[in-house]
Amino acid sequence: MKKRSLLLAMALVAVLTGCQKKDTTTDKVSENKQTITEEVVAEQTDSEVVKIELSNSDILVNGEKISEDAESAVYKANDIIFYLENQGIQYGEGKKTDEHSQIEADAHTVVHITEPGVYEISGTMEAGQIFVDLGDGTKDDEDAVATLILNNADITCTIAPAIFFYRTYECAGDVSEEDAVMDVDTSTAGANIVLAEGSSNKVYGSYVAEIYESCEMNEEGTEVVDSKRLHKYDGAVYSRRSMNVSGTGSLEIVAENEGMCSEMHMTIQDGNIRIKSGNDGINASEDNISVFAMNGGNLKIQVTGETGEGDGIDSNGWLVVNGGSVNSSACATSMDAGIDADKGIYINGGTVIASGNMNAEIAEGKQPAVSFFADQMLESEEKYEIKDTDGNVIAEVSPSNAFRMLAVSSEAISAEGSYTLWLDDTQLAEGMQGGMQPPKGMEPPQRPENKKM
Repeated sequence: MKKRSLLLAMALVAVLTGCQKKDTTTDKVSENKQTITEEVVAEQTDSEVVKIELSNSDILVNGEKISEDAESAVYKANDIIFYLENQGIQYGEGKKTDEHSQIEADAHTVVHITEPGVYEISGTMEAGQIFVDLGDGTKDDEDAVATLILNNADITCTIAPAIFFYRTYECAGDVSEEDAVMDVDTSTAGANIVLAEGSSNKVYGSYVAEIYESCEMNEEGTEVVDSKRLHKYDGAVYSRRSMNVSGTGSLEIVAENEGMCSEMHMTIQDGNIRIKSGNDGINASEDNISVFAMNGGNLKIQVTGETGEGDGIDSNGWLVVNGGSVNSSACATSMDAGIDADKGIYINGGTVIASGNMNAEIAEGKQPAVSFFADQMLESEEKYEIKDTDGNVIAEVSPSNAFRMLAVSSEAISAEGSYTLWLDDTQLAEGMQGGMQPPKGMEPPQRPENKKM
């Protein structure tokens, strides 16, 4: 095998690894990575990687001009899914700010990927989308797997997700809330992103507000009383199936709405990922089922709050951190949390720094966490110190947004320890073990129960 093939194969580590129960300890994750590496190196060859070179003019596929034939494995078209302007209330739930013109849509090039495989993407596309659709019936087809290797790719889409996994294999199958568990393994998921070694990648993406397939109006014809959804895609990087992200490169996501979203599970295995988003930085959205897992790498999230709200990481099921580094700042002006999960937050390893204004309880994981509750808003970008009872600084944090609540977990935090939060010579708060439960009299307003993003 060529040296370059070996590097690409090794970059696929832990990505081609179904959503089955697994031990969530760091040791087990490491074992899985080693096994998967050996399998990938044995099977991957350079000729099997389809190389897509993006451009604002001529897009190349394996060195040749991209096809416009919809029967091709890779082809281009101007057929992006978006929220069309001036359609009335029977069209969808979008507001004026969610609408786009047909002219803007036609200016976007969609690079369609229609067959399973490994696709290396490089170059720049200033108005376009990578759209992966492996076809009908692929949700249950374990061979319907697409892996996108981002190798110095720069993709901008101003009206929809910039990277969109539409139909691939769903390794979790059809899971009911009663059967849902947090110990899932997304190793055979159909949607995969790999950050090539040493690469620097950037994605600027928008979203698609809800579009109806059908709807019923009230008798006056002035209000939608019932509807069936056709489209709704909130994130700059979006997958309708479980998704993995790994590799040794970097990825910067700038999102009008949410940053990176999956309608089922999402696992980050590795990589340096930075997200700046108008709403949730990361969202795993299936109610009481989804699992967001962080096994390695570095993840930094800043919710800028253009939408008026947003958690750093929001899982509508479980949130599990087994390793890596998470630094997550929620919207500064809303009742949101740096990390939030409806079914529980479990920290088993790594480093977590999560700031916000909402009460998001951290369950009892294998690694303790300490939480701080200030009686006033604390400014962003200051250097805050966490000290133990002897006055030793065990951690320094600089949240990207103003905050009132801070949760920290690392190997330096002891379950028996006592900690305080300082700015210069001023003590700001005393720490509480076990997660985000503020002392009596300091509880902030709770986020409305119907807030689901």
